Amino acid sequence: MTDAAFVPGHVTAFFSAHPDDDPTKAGSRGAGVTLADGVTVRLEAGDGLELNGEELEIEAVDRVLGALRANARVVAETDLPLGSGFGVSGALALGTALVANRVFDRQLSENELVTIAHGAEVQAGTGLGDVVGQARGGFPVRLEPGAPAHGAMDGIPDRRQIEYVTFGELSTEDVLGGDTEELSAAGKQALSQLVAEPTLETMMAASRRFAREADLLTPRLEEAIRDVSEAGGDASMAMLGETVFALDTGLSDAGYDAERCEVCLPGAHVR
Repeated sequence: MTDAAFVPGHVTAFFSAHPDDDPTKAGSRGAGVTLADGVTVRLEAGDGLELNGEELEIEAVDRVLGALRANARVVAETDLPLGSGFGVSGALALGTALVANRVFDRQLSENELVTIAHGAEVQAGTGLGDVVGQARGGFPVRLEPGAPAHGAMDGIPDRRQIEYVTFGELSTEDVLGGDTEELSAAGKQALSQLVAEPTLETMMAASRRFAREADLLTPRLEEAIRDVSEAGGDASMAMLGETVFALDTGLSDAGYDAERCEVCLPGAHVR
């Protein structure tokens, strides 16, 4: 099975959670950025999931394989850290859907495959909006929650380099499984601010305010964001991970040993 898919990493700048009994209607509103650093997925004969040579169990991937009636082993590679706000589980689900559709000749459209992967992520409790953002590419803005048939997307028309540094993991399941009312109120306000002025600078400012009001910042995140600001840069927290991302060379200018990459304009695709 030689076909492979590339799915960009996705950093969420802010979001509001919108649960629904129908996983294709559930999701989030918000904004973020897709990264040229991402996940490459291919299939082999067998079963299970291998990421960077290690065996893993990710429920969303299993759900995608079941939905597509695909018996295969998923083999994936990424330079992105797990559990740090880069949407790796969503990328694995979407990449699996794209490749399985090709390998097993399921003849489904992009929107149908995104719907399957999005629904799998929602049911697994590991994400609400990464998949639809990764499918679109660029700086996606999720105006309405849900898979393509229900959600509405826009974007910020820009192209910049992104830097990021990760200090550790945060549990997406713990945050999404708790009381999200205060978080969602902050996310709705942030989206209104961005829709009124759809620029990267507005997104970053709204993201910082969201992180403070949703009480998501750790001391290390606060320090790094402040350091970037004092160095004249623009940074915020990646939701949901103990990760700081910045525009251009913001983190490097502040003295951090940061990873740097381009924005992924094409979005997820089969290679």
